[in-house]
Amino acid sequence: MENRTNPSGPLCGVKILEFAGLGPVPFCGMLLADLGADIVRIDRPGTPDGGPADITSRGRRSITLDLKSAEGQKTAMALAARADILLEGFRPGVMEKLNLGPDALLAANPALVYGRMTGWGQDGPLAQAAGHDLNYVAITGALAAMGAADQPPAPPLNLVGDYGGGSLYLAFGVMAALHHAQKTGQGQVVDCAIVDGVISMMAPIHWLRQSGMWNEKKRQANILDGGAFYYGSYACSDGNFFTIGAIEPQFYALLRDKLGLKGEEWDNPFDQACWPDLRKKLAAIFAKETRSHWQDLLEGTDVCAGAVMDMVEAADHPHNKARQNLIDVDGILQPAPAPRFSKTPGAIAGPPPAPGADTDVVLKDWGIER
Repeated sequence: MENRTNPSGPLCGVKILEFAGLGPVPFCGMLLADLGADIVRIDRPGTPDGGPADITSRGRRSITLDLKSAEGQKTAMALAARADILLEGFRPGVMEKLNLGPDALLAANPALVYGRMTGWGQDGPLAQAAGHDLNYVAITGALAAMGAADQPPAPPLNLVGDYGGGSLYLAFGVMAALHHAQKTGQGQVVDCAIVDGVISMMAPIHWLRQSGMWNEKKRQANILDGGAFYYGSYACSDGNFFTIGAIEPQFYALLRDKLGLKGEEWDNPFDQACWPDLRKKLAAIFAKETRSHWQDLLEGTDVCAGAVMDMVEAADHPHNKARQNLIDVDGILQPAPAPRFSKTPGAIAGPPPAPGADTDVVLKDWGIER
């Protein structure tokens, strides 16, 4: 099949070997493929075809190898010897058992960037334990800050852990290591753990806490967690929701003007004792009109406001349509490449590959004989 690469992307010419897995590694691969990297994914024999809706598999090619066999390991080593970056998301020690650990592969390819993605990290008391996004986020301090005060902490999808603390930090890490390798010829291991990434992302909240501006013992008691009446979501008369984020004084003043919030009770927005009562009163106001009414009145103003859209509705929002943030590719609605580059634009290089469909052409392109 065709060489699925984006020739205009900033990573054109970068070769990446991806070992098939779930969650963070495929999404990281999608980001790098959109930017032009030539990504070859190693699938297991018999892996089912995820089909065209397997969006995070877009833009790369697939080969199948039995990594438990000597022949499969030999081919994987040959591919790694020609790669700039390797991505794997197995438990610590698995790649070593397959004779594909970093010591062996860096000996053969000293400039290789060896990206390792796990939940807990390569070491530590929990390194060998099974886990999922929710478990990883739980020990970081992030989950405890999310959700309603009178309910258990709310799972934040798996965006905070798998993709925020995982995929994005993996992409950031391997790109930094590649920059170093290209300057020095020295590759290295990038140990990317979801717990590390999420804790790193919590830096601004740690600043707030240690500055006396965050109560870590109580949810919905802070400006950014739904405690402040001027920063949150409100139900509309049609069952939809609308958000406001009028934190700064000038934005809050505009909110008062737009909604006609008269009286002294609205004069002290930072008095937390008033928050519950004012939230109820603001909720009653929003409940009187539809979401579209509030869009017409507030969206696009300095109130800092926006309608809550589901994933399908988001594609039709005028702003997302104008920027073509969600695009239809052969009947599959999917996010467009991000971020945007003025000279080397990203692009979707091709659909998700069928497992093993590119084995022969990949080996030929990468100069490997079987």
